[in-house]
Amino acid sequence: MGFTNFIQQADAVALFILATLLIMSVGSWYYIAIKGWRYSQTSKLSREFLHTFWAAPNLEAVAQRIRSTGISDPFSHLVHHGFTAIEQHRSRNGNSLIEAGSAEDFLTRSLKRAIDQDKARLEGGLTFLATVASSAPFVGLFGTVWGIYHALMVIGMSGQSGLDKVAGPIGEALIMTGLGLAVAIPSAVAYNVFVRLNRNTMVQLNSFAHDVFAFLSTGLVCNSMPAEVKRVTPFKKTNEAS
Repeated sequence: MGFTNFIQQADAVALFILATLLIMSVGSWYYIAIKGWRYSQTSKLSREFLHTFWAAPNLEAVAQRIRSTGISDPFSHLVHHGFTAIEQHRSRNGNSLIEAGSAEDFLTRSLKRAIDQDKARLEGGLTFLATVASSAPFVGLFGTVWGIYHALMVIGMSGQSGLDKVAGPIGEALIMTGLGLAVAIPSAVAYNVFVRLNRNTMVQLNSFAHDVFAFLSTGLVCNSMPAEVKRVTPFKKTNEAS
């Protein structure tokens, strides 16, 4: 009796369910580890950039900082989009819809695009975690039902229905439910944690966007600053599955 005996006696359907749960578990822990590490790094870089931004004497110093260190967090990404929007609007030829409207409208659209890009990046992988958290218990339950069905068939064919004959096969079948819960619980906890962290980040980013818009739209940008900002290394996007 036990898990080893259960594996030896499992049919193709049971093995397929076990493989599915294994894939779910590996994928969940991959996203938990990757997103946890990336959030830790991004949070650190964001704090450093915000400290530099608010301590800078002017926006030219901020541009110099972005040119030297690159774009590595949502806040520097947002500022880079703002600088680029100002320069692009100044050099516009008026022949495209994306350049239509006033400078404030153009800047607003650019900042919104930056926020949407960061939001999509932060939410990468959350769909997978939510799917695993909601479906893994039912996958395990299906495996349990299937195992109990086969256990009862074997017991019925043997004609022995004593407790010692029933408890073993039924107990082995219940292993599937336990595995489903073991896969689902970490995914559910991680999903809730990451959603909370992302929500906090987006609140801070939206608040910061209002400040950036105010600085750039009130003429605080130096005329010579944005041209070189456009050559900053692009923000590195992650290839997380959604």
